[in-house]
Amino acid sequence: MRRTALLTAAAALLAGTLAWPADAAPTAFAHPGVTVSRAQLDFTRAKTDAGAQPWKGALDQMLASRYADLNRTPKPRAVVECGSYSNPNNGCTDEREDAIAAYTDALAWYLTRDERYAKKAIQLMDAWSAVITDHTNSNAPLQTGWAGSSWPKAAEIIKYTYTGTWANSGRFAAMLRDVYLPEVINGSNSNGNWELSMMEAAVGISVFLEDRASYDKAMAKFRTRTAAYVYLASDGDLPKTVPSQNLNTRDKIVTYWQGQTTFVTGLTQETCRDLTHTGYGISAISHVAETSRIQGTDLYGTDVGERLRQALGFQSTYELGAAVPGWLCGGSLHLGLGPVTEVGYNALHNRRGVAMTNTQALTERNRPAGTNNLFTAWETLTHGDNPN
Repeated sequence: MRRTALLTAAAALLAGTLAWPADAAPTAFAHPGVTVSRAQLDFTRAKTDAGAQPWKGALDQMLASRYADLNRTPKPRAVVECGSYSNPNNGCTDEREDAIAAYTDALAWYLTRDERYAKKAIQLMDAWSAVITDHTNSNAPLQTGWAGSSWPKAAEIIKYTYTGTWANSGRFAAMLRDVYLPEVINGSNSNGNWELSMMEAAVGISVFLEDRASYDKAMAKFRTRTAAYVYLASDGDLPKTVPSQNLNTRDKIVTYWQGQTTFVTGLTQETCRDLTHTGYGISAISHVAETSRIQGTDLYGTDVGERLRQALGFQSTYELGAAVPGWLCGGSLHLGLGPVTEVGYNALHNRRGVAMTNTQALTERNRPAGTNNLFTAWETLTHGDNPN
């Protein structure tokens, strides 16, 4: 019976009467293809070579940062131990920042053609892949998601654009497959930014490994979590939920949404916690959507894009200084959205022509966007007004 069903589905696919699932992994992965594509890199390099702004200023900012220091010494550990509020912090900051540094160096290599940066990125990746075996303690899934979001971005650029030798690329791939992917692929029932960051890592790792099954699993979890993270009026009286969390009453949902009882379009599950954690979730949504687009499925035209647009606009309004009404989080918000608007703004406003007045104002005010020192970095440089 199963064989017959599979043969029938295959025949339908060949006949064109049945489509692959919208979020299915591509038949052939595009490389470099995690958050940033070769076309985007080429656009940025042309702009920086010409000294055009804001890209030249963004490149200068990146090259002046500690992450681009060619004297940086990697600090790998066999076991990274991360607790809540960085207690304990045994290798956590070192791992995240070495991963960001590897990505920074990979970008610097491509944009400046200085081979020293490629060799530094390889040194950082090799140092960690030689020793790391595990992540432990309460924040292990989130820590793995953060570092695991930056590593494949670096690896994609080096593997697919550097003409020199990366002898240990296979060992690095094994590290992503055996140490990082198992920690993130099954998701989390914590606050939504956890699972969104974990799925960003899982999607990026899957692209680098060309692992179609893991890509599909991560993307399915991402779609479910995104729908449960950003509220749209079309969702109904209450936000959508993730089935495994068993949020089956209004009281449970309100508690999970930080005590908020009024739900409006663009509100997120963590808005009333603070905009910083909300920014982590928004950033991860934009990164996965961008990777999906590069891989051939444009999620910006789905509810993912609409939720991203509304979340950016809602949070930007208050980050810009609008008065907080009494019904929203008790009339008080903890601001600090972070450098997280460029990717979504570019995709939705510049590519798709959607008006995003408040997001545009905040994006332009914050240029050049730097890094949150966790998993988001240099996005004015890579995505600012980038048509590709």
